[in-house]
Amino acid sequence: MAKIYPFRSLRYAPDKVPIEKVVTQPYDKISGEMQARYYAAHPNNIVRIVFGKTDPSDSPEDNVYIRAAACLKEWRSGGILQQLPEAALFVYFQGFQVPDQHEIRVRKGFVGLGQLEDYANKVVFPHERTLTGPKKDRLELLRYTRTQFEQIFMLYEDPEQRIDHVLEEVARRTPDIRLKDEYGVEHSIWIVTDHERIRFIQGQMENKKLIIADGHHRYETALAYRDEMRGEKGSDRLPMAFFNMSSPGLTILATHRVLANVPGFEPAVFFNRAEEFFYRAESSKPEPGTVGVFVDDRLSYLQLRSPVDLRSLMPDLSEKQRTLDVFILHRLLLEKCLGIREEAVKQESYITYVRGRQEAISAVRDRRAQVAFLLNPTGLDQLRDIALEGSVMPQKSTDFYPKLLSGLTVYALD
Repeated sequence: MAKIYPFRSLRYAPDKVPIEKVVTQPYDKISGEMQARYYAAHPNNIVRIVFGKTDPSDSPEDNVYIRAAACLKEWRSGGILQQLPEAALFVYFQGFQVPDQHEIRVRKGFVGLGQLEDYANKVVFPHERTLTGPKKDRLELLRYTRTQFEQIFMLYEDPEQRIDHVLEEVARRTPDIRLKDEYGVEHSIWIVTDHERIRFIQGQMENKKLIIADGHHRYETALAYRDEMRGEKGSDRLPMAFFNMSSPGLTILATHRVLANVPGFEPAVFFNRAEEFFYRAESSKPEPGTVGVFVDDRLSYLQLRSPVDLRSLMPDLSEKQRTLDVFILHRLLLEKCLGIREEAVKQESYITYVRGRQEAISAVRDRRAQVAFLLNPTGLDQLRDIALEGSVMPQKSTDFYPKLLSGLTVYALD
């Protein structure tokens, strides 16, 4: 079902630029401070294309997309970005320490072109809804550059780890690209042109279904561009990084919610309302249905009461959706106890999303926030089950760590 192809990637010329100075985190993870740092790191940093600086004087004749296309043209003509002589797949390993833990893991996957599929075909499955703004921005960049600089993070199921065994065989030799990013993650790429290995991987993937882990906006942007191009060769394919859900290196972190400027927020009133649905405890195991609440310099845990009828409280959700801690937080605590409805959540009117528990707690202690809600990470099984049944999760339900770097493999239509 999933069609995978090798491709002649553009890559930074190793004799012209230090790779660690020119790649970035994904465009949607780049803050203003990070953008400035990437700009200063190297004149050929990919940030100038994937997330360039805007200017008040921007116009239809000179804007961020035109400048991105000009950078790409200049770097290609100057040999900064060079096309591989032969189509390849790319083994991609990431070695990392799990944040706030001492455990070291290696996430093992590969990059290739994936055939774009409409969701209705039941080959590619999303797990979240998208927003119009980011898709419009990425579509403009794609129109001007006709190039994809990042990979869609895809999940597939291979319990026997047949593909993983091939990836590990390839990884016995010295990588073609190796670098350590600003978070201490070690990224290694091996270029695979061996036809036998490529055919084996393609054959193994033929019966797979794909779940989008990260990159929903870019995937739907590519679908829109494919439809615009009306069958132009290559426009129906997109760089994807494929990771096996049965591989031990896959890591999902929790994304905590920090609230500020909520009108009339009173901790005592909030806890009184929450008692209709939750028990309150001072300590808790990380069980499903448990939400940590840090307020007034005190950490409490709210455990869902067993008699609570989630079906009647969330009738629009499937049974699998109702098991998600993030839905329990949003529907019961935010909406019913604090009056913060879905539209306000989408607009991030009061909410900031935070990865680390200590960062969330510090925001409250430093009086930058009123309350922090601490969540358990979403489980891979939960993600798989919800995606494959055709349902979705709230925004920021999953945080796959680490991220895939931009600029390691680049797919040009021209």
